[in-house]
Amino acid sequence: MFDTKIAIVVRDDLTTWQKLNVTAFLTSGIIAQSPAIIGEAYRDVVDNVYNPLSIQPIVVLGADQQTMRVIHKRSLEREVITSAYIEEMFATGHDAANREVFSRFGPDDAKLVGIALRAEKKVVDKITKGAKMHP
Repeated sequence: MFDTKIAIVVRDDLTTWQKLNVTAFLTSGIIAQSPAIIGEAYRDVVDNVYNPLSIQPIVVLGADQQTMRVIHKRSLEREVITSAYIEEMFATGHDAANREVFSRFGPDDAKLVGIALRAEKKVVDKITKGAKMHP
């Protein structure tokens, strides 16, 4: 049905609140990159209006730190733009601080806790190889 796939990979040693937080932030980056994936508003039986949601399923995967590094490297090699969240961002309180702390690290030293991407299905599968369905 879709030529593309959306995958979010979250480091498997995070606490539950951290996993949910990272997933939410990374999803917003995918939507910002591809606003056309947002569908129409939802309406209930009495015509209350709700926010539109993604028209495309999103797969959430888990991986250890080493696998996260490999996935990050593969995405860079294939020039797939990703959403990324590093461990140090948990200690900040707003977007400007997040971007500032993020700018201090590169692919070799970032403690990546989450990465999200949307690309052709086969490309996403190759990039995320080694990650497992999130329990």
